[in-house]
Amino acid sequence: MANKLHIYMNNPTSRMKDGTEASTDTETSPIAVLLDAAKEEEKAVKCAVRCDSGYKVEGAVTIKFVGANAAKWKAAADNNYTADTVLASADWKDTIALQSVGEGNVIFWVKAMSTSDESPKNDTTVDVQAEGLIVEV
Repeated sequence: MANKLHIYMNNPTSRMKDGTEASTDTETSPIAVLLDAAKEEEKAVKCAVRCDSGYKVEGAVTIKFVGANAAKWKAAADNNYTADTVLASADWKDTIALQSVGEGNVIFWVKAMSTSDESPKNDTTVDVQAEGLIVEV
């Protein structure tokens, strides 16, 4: 079965069908974050997960990171955060579970972190994965 569960970015709205789909495998539209390692920067990106029309998730969707530098990424469920409040206020974890995922956006946040010992690079080693049991509505 084709993938019926997708991740979106570019300021998606809760329960709507907006945002830009993050690329799958092709890296044509990745979730990209530019960080200054000398400042040990961290930045958050508002994301969403939703199913194709006619489908929903039975149970929870697990959001996790895989890859060589996965430890430099965290996720948090949304609690009406803004870009200005999320870094300090969110409960950042390696893996999160999101409930009630269907045809409308369920918002979550991802955070990328840098360390001062990093050299400048375009790190494409990390994938954000959304996993869940998809069923027809």
